[in-house]
Amino acid sequence: MLTKTTFGMGGQDDSFANALLPVDSEPGGNYASESFFKKVLMKSRFITNDPTKADLFFLPFSIARLRHDPRVGVGGIQDFIRDYIFNVSQKYQYWNRTGGADHFYVACHSIGRSAMEKASEVKFNAIQVVCSSSYFLPGYIPHKDACLPQIWPRKEEPHDLLSSNRTKLAFFAGGINSPVREKLLQVWRNDSEIFAHFGRLTTPYADELLGSKFCLHVKGFEVNTARVADSLYYGCVPVIIANYYDLPFADILNWKSFSVIVATLDIPLLKKILKGISSEEYTRLQSNVLKVRKHFQWHLSPIDYDAFYMVMYELWLRRSFSTVTSSNF
Repeated sequence: MLTKTTFGMGGQDDSFANALLPVDSEPGGNYASESFFKKVLMKSRFITNDPTKADLFFLPFSIARLRHDPRVGVGGIQDFIRDYIFNVSQKYQYWNRTGGADHFYVACHSIGRSAMEKASEVKFNAIQVVCSSSYFLPGYIPHKDACLPQIWPRKEEPHDLLSSNRTKLAFFAGGINSPVREKLLQVWRNDSEIFAHFGRLTTPYADELLGSKFCLHVKGFEVNTARVADSLYYGCVPVIIANYYDLPFADILNWKSFSVIVATLDIPLLKKILKGISSEEYTRLQSNVLKVRKHFQWHLSPIDYDAFYMVMYELWLRRSFSTVTSSNF
C-alpha cells in the first residue's frame, strides 16, 4: 500500500494546492505522464490513510505545475522542494526512519532532475520516478530510481496496425537540439529510404508513423522523448538512438524483443543495420510491438497492464524492505 500522508501541506485551501493536488481536467501534452499518474493514483486502491500499513510514501509535488506557478517558477523550485522536505521531516516520523528511502516522487519534465539540488536526501535516498532517466548523468541511480515513460495521450485508436502500408524504411521528425540529431541530419537528410525530417511536417505525423517500418527515437536535450510511445502506439518498431537511456520498464520488458537499439556512433551504419533485419525478424519485432503497446498508454480508469500498473509494479520492486510492515500492496 501507499500513503498520501506526506501530502500534509494543507489540502485544497493551501496556497500551493495546485502544486500538490491532481489536475482537475484530463492531462494532456508532452509531460502528461506526471499528471496522469498522480490523478489515477489518488483514486486507486493502492492508497491507505493508515501510514502503519504503507510500504511507500508519495511526495505529491508537481514539477510541471511548480515551474508555471508565479510564486515559484523555474528558479524557485529547488527552494520549494528543500522547504517541503523540511516540513515533511518535522511533521511526520516516517521520513526520518530511513532518510526518505521509502518515499518517492514522480516527474516528467527535465527540470525535475535539477530540482533536488538543495534536497540531496531526496536525490540520493528517495525513489525518483522520472522521464529523464539517464544513468550517464549524476543524480539518477538505476535500480533505486525508475524511468517514467513519456507519453503524449492520444484519443483515436489507429486501425489496421499490422496491415498498414509501411513503404518507408525509417522516419524521424524533430528539432535539431543535440549533436546526435545533427549527425543524423548530416548523414541521412537526403536519403530516399530513411526520412530524417527537421522542422514542420507537411503531412500528418500519424500517417508518417503508420507508413514507416521503423521509427527513430533520437536523443535531443535529454535521452527521453515521447517518440518511443508514439512509435508503439502506431505499430512502428522503435529504433533507440540514445546512449545511456535507462528505458521505461526495463526491469519488466525485454526491449530487444520489440525494438532496435543503435549506438549513436553507428548512425552512419543505420541503413545497413535496419536492412540487415530479415523479414521474419521484422515480423517478430512488430508483432511484439503490438503486444507491448498497451503498457505505454494512460487511462483515467486504469486498465490491467497499462502504464499506471506498470509504474506501480516498478515501485513494488523498489520498496524499502527495512520499513515494510504490510504485504497488502
